[in-house]
Amino acid sequence: MTGPADKDGARVVTFGCRLNAYESEVIRANAAAAGLTDAIVFNTCAVTAEAERQARQAIRKARRENPNSRIIVTGCAAQVNPDAYAAMGEVDRVLGNEEKLQPHAFSMEPTEKVVVNDIMSVTETAGHLIDGLKDRARAFVQVQNGCDHRCTFCIIPYGRGNSRSVPMGEVVRQVRGLVENGYKEVVLTGVDITSYGHDLPGAPSLGQMMRRLLALVPDLPRLRVSSIDCIEMDEDLMLLLAEEPRLMPHLHLSLQAGDDMILKRMKRRHLRDEAIALTDRIRALRPDAVFGADLIAGFPTETEEMFRNTLDIVGRCELTYLHVFPYSERDGTPAARIPNKVPKAERKDRARRLREKGEAQLAGYLSSRVGKNERVLVEKDGDGRTEGFAPVEISGRSGDLIDVVITGVQNGKLLAQPVTERAA
Repeated sequence: MTGPADKDGARVVTFGCRLNAYESEVIRANAAAAGLTDAIVFNTCAVTAEAERQARQAIRKARRENPNSRIIVTGCAAQVNPDAYAAMGEVDRVLGNEEKLQPHAFSMEPTEKVVVNDIMSVTETAGHLIDGLKDRARAFVQVQNGCDHRCTFCIIPYGRGNSRSVPMGEVVRQVRGLVENGYKEVVLTGVDITSYGHDLPGAPSLGQMMRRLLALVPDLPRLRVSSIDCIEMDEDLMLLLAEEPRLMPHLHLSLQAGDDMILKRMKRRHLRDEAIALTDRIRALRPDAVFGADLIAGFPTETEEMFRNTLDIVGRCELTYLHVFPYSERDGTPAARIPNKVPKAERKDRARRLREKGEAQLAGYLSSRVGKNERVLVEKDGDGRTEGFAPVEISGRSGDLIDVVITGVQNGKLLAQPVTERAA
């Protein structure tokens, strides 16, 4: 959860994914342009029941501490279940995921408490130009929204709608503006980013769009992609990884499990061997590639043997940055109706074991970087990130790119010594 309070304008509290973080900046800009003051906007997440519980708790706390402020709730949880948030006495208004990005949404005097459109009726996604992300050295750019797939555990398509892409020209325009504002790293984000382009004229792939972007914005030093579906990676993206040093070698994979039966029951479109083959191929093309992954522990019917297949794939694919979730029932999803549920205590224990495995993998990767030269993007509070997304303790101005040699590891971070005092 993030949400620094603006001194005079609306405070935006963000839960969930990078796309939400990006959209919170759009909300912040729209609220400021509308002159909205003394208000708190909660941009919610619906991925797990815990995310919703945290949002409701934060809303109640905000009302206790700010009895006279206007409280607006939006985001995926509000889109999926608007009546639940409208029923909260602390809430003044509920906006849907489409409405929250409309410039006029925060300037109108509300005639209705709930303004939530049918998200499945939305067929286009606009490019929202922002100056950057508050208090961040890297910028996120939305290139896609929504999802056409229906994984049995996932409620997000009902919060985000069907897949739709931002035209290439709009993506280029925004990235160019961010570079002109001093950003040296841009992250392309979306809900199902590898489905990019199917709805645009000519159906450009994600890799084709990225190749055009890098060609048209030659001054952009670093480009990343957010979570990707391994079954949808196109050949242009593969070639970019092999040929383009400005494309960072860190990829976060939407794996969810490492057991074929569980993957089938999740209605995922890849199998275990396909995930392994993908990571092997990418490492052959880009030896410095580093992988993270989303993994769910305790999906219905998951046995200990099935779980061990997921635990094993962490090592087999050399995954270093894990986002681990104990399975959470979401009303309205097919998985919620599957019998033979794994007890919640067992789900949490399996999640713990996955996290421990991931921490061991990350520790090994960090140790392997000692003595190596790296280029680090400096963030706030003396922290930075390598091209492989490893955290680095380093001094410098936020946004600087510094060449360093890695001297050690301490408290889960790399220690570094600048090779030169020149900041690129």
